Amino acid sequence: MNRLSDEELTDLLDNLESDCSERKRAWTGDAPEKARQAVCAFANDLPNHGQPGVVFVGADDDGSVANIEVTDKLLQTLSDMKTDGRTVPPPTLTVERRILKGTPLAVVTVWPADAPPVRYEGWIWIRVGPRRGLASAQDERIVAMHLCPVPAHSWDHLVKSDRRRAGTRRHTRPGSSQTGRQD
Repeated sequence: MNRLSDEELTDLLDNLESDCSERKRAWTGDAPEKARQAVCAFANDLPNHGQPGVVFVGADDDGSVANIEVTDKLLQTLSDMKTDGRTVPPPTLTVERRILKGTPLAVVTVWPADAPPVRYEGWIWIRVGPRRGLASAQDERIVAMHLCPVPAHSWDHLVKSDRRRAGTRRHTRPGSSQTGRQD
């Protein structure tokens, strides 16, 4: 888990088509709800980038900075997204005040979950290009496979291995010294 450099953050801020960034002018109106959905989507990492996603508070959709006051209270409120119980399992994230383009921004960096899917208020959110959306059943399966991908050739090996073990397993009946083949 490495901290993103100012250059990396500025590149994400300027890349308007990125599926790894979300911009909010301020923490008002529907911004808290949409940012929480984005945090959930970044944690689910549908494209399997294996890289963090970033929510910028104090940035417009065109990548320009809004010049808001980044207070300790704002940073604490953003940090609460991890522990308020609305996102399960809690995402791995950091919250910090960063100076980008000469202006302070609140930056929430979210790492992909190691045990997806992550749900926000019971729903699985994903990134679909530069926007967030609800996961389809297929998306849910893909996200869940990030947890423990099994190469196709492994399935055959597992089935053959299980069949071999099934033919050699023996058990002892309770109260008897006789062994018999397990059914």
